[in-house]
Amino acid sequence: MFADPQSVTINGTAVSLPRTPTTNSGRIGEFSSNDGNTVLAIRQDKTSNRFRREFRLTSRKVTADPISAVNKEVSASIIIAIDEPRFGFTDAELAYLYTGLTALISASSNAKLTQLLGGEL
Repeated sequence: MFADPQSVTINGTAVSLPRTPTTNSGRIGEFSSNDGNTVLAIRQDKTSNRFRREFRLTSRKVTADPISAVNKEVSASIIIAIDEPRFGFTDAELAYLYTGLTALISASSNAKLTQLLGGEL
């Protein structure tokens, strides 16, 4: 079980995320800032032949719609998902894949992330 609270640093600011109750506590752990604007969800799902494990960090805010100028609540999420067969890969092998991918994305001041956010394929 993940410790309570979790902490995430966003743009240099640490955000404390105490555990919040969920109706699906057997497969979802959820941590939320006191104002509810930052949520970390940790999920574990399994099917007959696969496991899917997921970190999801969601940020919510109120911002003006650029067309109507009406304030609206919007949210964005960053998801790290590990989709694996029930057998054939060790935890170490999956950790190597994760490390390789995050190194690629974050190299050269997040150059690959910037390309992705810019719509490149």
